[in-house]
Amino acid sequence: MTDPETRPSLAGWHRRVWRLSGPIILSNVSIPLMGAVDTGVMGHLPDPAYIGAVALAATVFNFVYWSLGFLRMGTTGFAAQAHGAGSALEVRAALFRPLLIAGAIGVLLILLQAPVGRLAFWLLGGSADVTRLAERYYAIRIWSAPAAFANYVLSGWLLGMQRARATMALQVALNAINAALAILFVVGFGWGIEGVASATLTAEWVSVLIGLWLAHAPLGEYRGGGRLTLDYLLDRTALAALFRVNGNIFLRTLGLVFAFSYFTRLGARMGDLTLAANSVLMQFQSFTSYGLDGFANAASAFVGSAVGARDAAEFRQAVRATTIWAAGLAAFAALVYLALGHELIALMTNLESVRHEAARYLPWMIASPLVSFWCFQLDGIFLGATRTAEMRNAMVLSVACFVVATLLFIPLWANDGLWLALVLFLGARGLALGAYYPRLARGVGARTA
Repeated sequence: MTDPETRPSLAGWHRRVWRLSGPIILSNVSIPLMGAVDTGVMGHLPDPAYIGAVALAATVFNFVYWSLGFLRMGTTGFAAQAHGAGSALEVRAALFRPLLIAGAIGVLLILLQAPVGRLAFWLLGGSADVTRLAERYYAIRIWSAPAAFANYVLSGWLLGMQRARATMALQVALNAINAALAILFVVGFGWGIEGVASATLTAEWVSVLIGLWLAHAPLGEYRGGGRLTLDYLLDRTALAALFRVNGNIFLRTLGLVFAFSYFTRLGARMGDLTLAANSVLMQFQSFTSYGLDGFANAASAFVGSAVGARDAAEFRQAVRATTIWAAGLAAFAALVYLALGHELIALMTNLESVRHEAARYLPWMIASPLVSFWCFQLDGIFLGATRTAEMRNAMVLSVACFVVATLLFIPLWANDGLWLALVLFLGARGLALGAYYPRLARGVGARTA
């Protein structure tokens, strides 16, 4: 437990938060830039179907890849707790154990690509033109699966070790390579939607090499504590804890991906123009989400370290400092969308019909940050504590609210009803996790994860 005399002041905590979250926010904001570049290069082709195809194909990968986001989130929690407890052997195991799982799942997904793709596009239900283009994207990008999952593990481990600059370097490298290659392949070489997919495929594999190089230095600081063997990595008790935590995260993430995929499907049923407009606006949601996720990730790392050290006071200070900044960022994002929303839409596409349609629903993007920052922040807190059963339960309740809201409001207000349902879904997640929070806070210092 930290000596009270050496604890940072509130101002010191704010500096700690920004030292960790600042680089994470910069790296996270580069993630939707990748989507924005993809949308942008497609948006300047002559048919809105190209924008819709990228949105539809990206939804397939979001459903498959995001549902495996536990490879990053679970790794962060375990690495942070091992770091807080000072266990050299567990710090190393927290990286290599999930890397083994990531490789196995990636290879399995490649082997199952045909049935997975058919089922996914059937469920999403886009128009024939959009689906045809999206299938071409999918057939190329699927080969990045092992690399994508390895990058999840590497970024999660670096974050848990509070190596924010390394996390930023990995993410920025991935997205910068992808964006540059997307522009080169589509605008320069004229490869169309295949160029966007090839850019992502190449960027994912190059980034694995970069991530392993970045992990080398912190691994070198934890050489003691015993020899890391395959038997230790495959220890049944450790694997059971890993699968228990990650299984709950998987179910939570599956619910999240379902909600956004269902949102895309319902928008697609309203026509290609509505699908394209919603896709443009979802780039705003991505910027908001990844910005807020920076403070949530900082909360996860600090909370995990406090839980590993059984330090309740440090836990409370970490929660307070990160939440103050998350609320400030949410307010700032809402003001930016209010003041510059139309200009940002215009950057995404030069199709006047899509611009006009997206502008109709811009108010929902202005409201979203103010409603959603609570669920992001609480997600980070619960992940750091590896209290994932509560996250699973909260997601089940929230998805149920979302589905009911779509059934009630879409017949009344069409696409406005769809956006209202999404905002209510985000708010329900925050309320459900908030109800669990007091029990979590009481348990810190009395247990290890």
